[in-house]
Amino acid sequence: MKIRYLDGYRFFNAFIAGGQALIKNRNYLNKINVFPVADADTGTNLATTIRSILEDAQISRSLKQTLSSVAESALTGARGNSGIIFAQYLVGISNELEAISESVEISVENFARTAHQAVKHVYDSLLNPVEGTMLTVIREWSESLEKHSKNYSDFCLLLQASFEDAQRSLRKTPQQLKILAESGVVDAGAKGFVDFLGGVIDFIQSGSLRKKQFETFQILDNEIKNEHNLHDSQFRYCTEAIISNVKISLADFKENFKHFGDSFIVAGIPKKIHLHIHTNEPARFFQKAKKVGTISSIKVDDMQMQYQISHKRKYPIGIITDSACDLPAELIEHYQIQQVSFGINYGENIFLDKKTINARQFYKMLKTEKAHPVSSQPSPKRMENVLDFMSEQYEKVYAVHISKHLSGIFQTAQKITENFNNVKTVNSRHLSVSEGLIVMRLAEAIAMGFSPKKIEENLPKWIQKTRILTDINTLKYLVRGGRISALKGILASILNLKPIISVDQSGKGIAYGKSLSRSRNMKKIVNEIVSSAKEQEIWNYAIVHADAIERAEKYADILTEKLGKEPAYIMPLSPVVGVHNGIGAVGIGIMQK
Repeated sequence: MKIRYLDGYRFFNAFIAGGQALIKNRNYLNKINVFPVADADTGTNLATTIRSILEDAQISRSLKQTLSSVAESALTGARGNSGIIFAQYLVGISNELEAISESVEISVENFARTAHQAVKHVYDSLLNPVEGTMLTVIREWSESLEKHSKNYSDFCLLLQASFEDAQRSLRKTPQQLKILAESGVVDAGAKGFVDFLGGVIDFIQSGSLRKKQFETFQILDNEIKNEHNLHDSQFRYCTEAIISNVKISLADFKENFKHFGDSFIVAGIPKKIHLHIHTNEPARFFQKAKKVGTISSIKVDDMQMQYQISHKRKYPIGIITDSACDLPAELIEHYQIQQVSFGINYGENIFLDKKTINARQFYKMLKTEKAHPVSSQPSPKRMENVLDFMSEQYEKVYAVHISKHLSGIFQTAQKITENFNNVKTVNSRHLSVSEGLIVMRLAEAIAMGFSPKKIEENLPKWIQKTRILTDINTLKYLVRGGRISALKGILASILNLKPIISVDQSGKGIAYGKSLSRSRNMKKIVNEIVSSAKEQEIWNYAIVHADAIERAEKYADILTEKLGKEPAYIMPLSPVVGVHNGIGAVGIGIMQK
């Protein structure tokens, strides 16, 4: 059957087939991912980008309307370096199509010209374009389209001929990029694009959306020669966001922010851009970025952690937790724990807890900003991506989350893990420092070689033996956040009451006690902990604070003397917990043996 034109329906059916082929091969793409860094996520990022388009795009017979919606969905849902390049190419095709008179359908010649002209949009979005990557294959494929369009008026013949050129371009990528040749692989992003084209070819030839096993162009998994570390990149965090209503030009945006890192891409149009950068300072980057536009849809991945897990995994059992879990960064890194961030909305801007806003920045804003921050859960897509990655890397995974009575993240994770046989969700029934102690105890058990059976015998005991006591300085933040009524807050303020907050055995927040002064609060909390230690020896304890390091250290000095044991750690209270507890709060978590 000859195909002489494309309309919106034909285009999207072909896109579905191409997307299915890419998604099917995502695990292989992850394995051969060595550039720009070997963080094993190119396949996942491209698959996520495709899924976003398939789920959100609005389809009609008009090719212009369909492509406009596809481009918008791609720009919003793109992930990773390759995902954003792919999205920007679709944006470029959509923009170039606007200049063509054909609105509902498009001819072979005009499609080829549009696809070729769209490439410049991709190059313009990159600060430092690198050849031997997805970028090269897209460019050479588009050049092939325009060349062959002079000989063919049938999309079937045009796409088949240009596909063969795309395959040749892919096979040449190791000749253009040294790291690919050293590793014995083709570029993962380029391979994903060719897989996508292969799915389109299959659809056109068969006329159905049936699945097909596509050829792998280079090597089998066990033939990957070198394990590359991150020495070629001095930057740790793969950082992305949507920034709307940008007040400066795209060229100025790139110029003003390029010093933060590399792999810098600014895709889209000034009204709405999707940026990507590898940086060591995501928090400082976004503190500056919020001055030139409205930030949303933030993603920050720790590439170093991803590399360590995928290439240098320490244990057969992995741990996922959330950012409400207060555990020092060095312990999270040592035990290779994946921590999923809550969102913190400050007016129109959105930050990621502990990643794009740190405790120092957050508590400074809490003092100065008129708007009160609001916390939000990680999106189900973000949760699924983390669970998918960890499930592939470990024999068993424990996802330990804040009490289900304090957040819906446990229920979200539980629903998603129905699709993963080796992942178990755990309701910690705690938050902050007590959640941190539970995760720390689990991590130590894994390091000691505990089996899943032994872990699951002990986890309920560890949770039951853990407590948290939080010394609150003021109730105004609990009132602002809606956790207590304004009337109760006013009465407590008049009476100068200082509450102590805890959680009960089910994980619900409770008022443990109150005093007329903070010195009495400290005495009550210390006496309670000492009393607990007399009942049963304390395995460990830790302290967190909301911009109150001196008070936290005073607790530490007293408890060290009383218990004969220093705290496992003292650290700032997570911003997402500080939203409600407010400045000056100090929390002490204890776990008995």
